[in-house]
Amino acid sequence: MKGGLSAAPGTTMVTTNHEIIRQWAQRRGATPATTPGSQYNGEVGVLRLDFPHYGGAVLQPVGWADWFATFDARKLSFRYQEHRADGTPSNFFRLEHARDI
Repeated sequence: MKGGLSAAPGTTMVTTNHEIIRQWAQRRGATPATTPGSQYNGEVGVLRLDFPHYGGAVLQPVGWADWFATFDARKLSFRYQEHRADGTPSNFFRLEHARDI
């Protein structure tokens, strides 16, 4: 489903639009990143978003240009939520192989 800020709480949306992805991440303070050691031949490896104040894996920052170049080269799509069903902001996202969206 295509979506945006007006989608109903709990709705999952899918996009390949760089600006929608960047704005979604920036509203949450998230920055583009990769998993250290996942690079191959100097190319960005596993794509991640690094959210502030969330523990877990140590991530390596990358620029948006490199992140999106890898996203496009792998023909990925971005599945995400703006808000959970209860209306609170959601950080849910998943990268998938792009389909006709």
